[in-house]
Amino acid sequence: MDLKTLFQGFNNKKVLIVGDAMIDAYMWGEINRMSPEAPVPVVEVKKHENRLGGAANVALNLKALGATPILCSVVGTGNRGILFKELMKESNLSTGGILANNKRKTTIKTRVIAENKHQLRIDEEETHPIIQAKEFLKLTESLMTDIDVIILQDYNKGVLTPEVIESVISIANKKGIPTIVDPKKQNFNSYKNCTIFKPNLAEIKAGMNIEFDADNLAEIESASAELREKLNANGILLTLSERGICIHSEEKFTHTPVFKSNIIDVSGAGDTVVSVASLCLASKMDYTQLSILSTLAGGIVCEEVGVVPINKYKLLTEAKKHIN
Repeated sequence: MDLKTLFQGFNNKKVLIVGDAMIDAYMWGEINRMSPEAPVPVVEVKKHENRLGGAANVALNLKALGATPILCSVVGTGNRGILFKELMKESNLSTGGILANNKRKTTIKTRVIAENKHQLRIDEEETHPIIQAKEFLKLTESLMTDIDVIILQDYNKGVLTPEVIESVISIANKKGIPTIVDPKKQNFNSYKNCTIFKPNLAEIKAGMNIEFDADNLAEIESASAELREKLNANGILLTLSERGICIHSEEKFTHTPVFKSNIIDVSGAGDTVVSVASLCLASKMDYTQLSILSTLAGGIVCEEVGVVPINKYKLLTEAKKHIN
């Protein structure tokens, strides 16, 4: 399959994203002085901005790639829950999979940015498991029609309980829908029988309670092989930050170093990587090429400040330089 055909094929893909959605709020400003009250800079705020974050940012990335994303998540019923749904509608994203609960707070992460740099982040959230798991599962299963791939996007905010995780993967496997997981430590071992499991370095070390040298590929290969066997996954897609990405499948282990890019902000890079990888998985792309394309995509979004979706045409242009 050539790249042009692959990218055109993204337009026909329907992706279900199950996980923790949130609002990414931004305060953009300038620093002209230090505070007289403490050794901290004073940020003079010039602009406020609200964007979709978490699993909703994955949905934005998928939409930017031409696919049809359906997000399944739980938010609050207060002002932030209302704002979240408004942001979804403004982005032409379906709210059919969003369950609102009056006992839950909508997660909001506020980033303070000045001097073209991320200065501070303030999180307001609830992380306890959702109480209406059965209702949420019923809604999620009802949306699994004509789905090409399912992403489980875990930020430890309570939507992906062990019950939800195991049920979604089990139903997906029965329906023949591939699954890709972006995990966090808490439910690390609940994702058995998924297709691709995508931890980062910190997550694989904490989740497996092991230590290894991140610069030693043999040690990384050994750890990812052990994890693949433990989860009975087809592949482990391990993101290594500035060291690139590794993919470990039954066939082989491949490391793709980071392609040269001007990294400004890594916020949201994992969302972009899992979005691109999911569409490659749905397109039955070779795992090594999936890894290369995911590495390119992660590097591209790191060139901009804040959490932003991938530019499809920029990714295609870069891919043509590196994938034959």
